[in-house]
Amino acid sequence: MSGSNPDPYEDKITGLEPGGGVPPGETPPGESSTAGPQGHDEGGPRKGTQVFWLSAIGAGVLLTLLFFIGYIVGFFD
Repeated sequence: MSGSNPDPYEDKITGLEPGGGVPPGETPPGESSTAGPQGHDEGGPRKGTQVFWLSAIGAGVLLTLLFFIGYIVGFFD
């Protein structure tokens, strides 16, 4: 038992051969498609920004550690 094609637009796709293959010249070239400039720099943030965030995270971790040590020792009771 054969059913109908669930995709009625499949027969109307341009560039496909009857077996589903693509004839030569229909596909874009594989190389040199993104070799040109993209219009923006690929640089990251400045080094000072990285140092600031690493220092802020380190200070937060240190304060949290000191809080828990003080709680264990009984400083906050």
